[in-house]
Amino acid sequence: MRIDVHLTPEDLTEGLRADARAGLTATPKSLPPKYFYDAYGSDLFERITDLPEYYPTRAEREILTAHAADIARDTGVKTLVELGSGSSDKTRLLLDALHAQGTLGRFVPLDVSQPALAAATEAIAKDYPDIEVHAIVGDFTRDLDRIPGGGGRMVAFLGSTIGNLEPGERAAFLRELRGALEPGEWLLLGTDLVKDAETLVAAYDDAQGITAEFNVNVLRVLNRSLGADFDLTAFEHVALWDAQHRWIEMRLRAQREMLVHLPALDLSVEFRPGEEMRTEVSAKFDRQTVATELAAAGFALRQWWTDSHDRFGLTLAQATDRPTRR
Repeated sequence: MRIDVHLTPEDLTEGLRADARAGLTATPKSLPPKYFYDAYGSDLFERITDLPEYYPTRAEREILTAHAADIARDTGVKTLVELGSGSSDKTRLLLDALHAQGTLGRFVPLDVSQPALAAATEAIAKDYPDIEVHAIVGDFTRDLDRIPGGGGRMVAFLGSTIGNLEPGERAAFLRELRGALEPGEWLLLGTDLVKDAETLVAAYDDAQGITAEFNVNVLRVLNRSLGADFDLTAFEHVALWDAQHRWIEMRLRAQREMLVHLPALDLSVEFRPGEEMRTEVSAKFDRQTVATELAAAGFALRQWWTDSHDRFGLTLAQATDRPTRR
């Protein structure tokens, strides 16, 4: 097992400082969703995936269970790369199928959290002793060039994480990913699908309040890492469906007027009663949108699968000979 570190705790802190300053001084205020995921936030998210309202994880697992063998047969890849790997739980369905196919020789998980990545890769290396495990501590928005070459690769980007990127960010990410691959290599992309607003909002505003706790955790991270004095009880969780942009927004709404201090940034931030700060967008897709965005980046859609309730889409795409350059 090998772990390459291209993103240190110091890098993460500097990134947090820059993102917090930019987001808290903007109008309207915002914070990036990646800061939900400290150890506590990651545990909360694992609990969210088991909630009755949160269908995406179950739906994607259903598709992978049904089609992992098809993916292995159609691609015959030698290297499986997973972006934002986390625990790599669902990925084991792919690993099992590719291993049974007899072609897989290497697994490359990439994630920002070194402790979580080390634990996950150690478990996978133990369970698949004949597969080389080469983990990368990095950010998929900037470290795609760190993915080892060698041909015969498939990049798995699951969980509809791509929906956290706005359209311009998605386009740039997909072009960069295409640039990191050779013609004929593969992308397996998970995308949550457009559906009725009631189902969508419920998935981000569960009855038990776990998503609300997950949302406010970004303030807990700022308090711990930047010495901020956010009153976590003074913010209300908000989830809404933006039909124009076709995404869910999560926000934190200030319940009273307050002045928040962030000593590490030498910054004080005012909040008005009722003021909302965006903490996440989660875009929803349909087949045509996915195909169009992939084609613009230099990928051709080869297979499209949905779960039995058409809630989630899994796309198998292939890098074409001529990626689009802009």
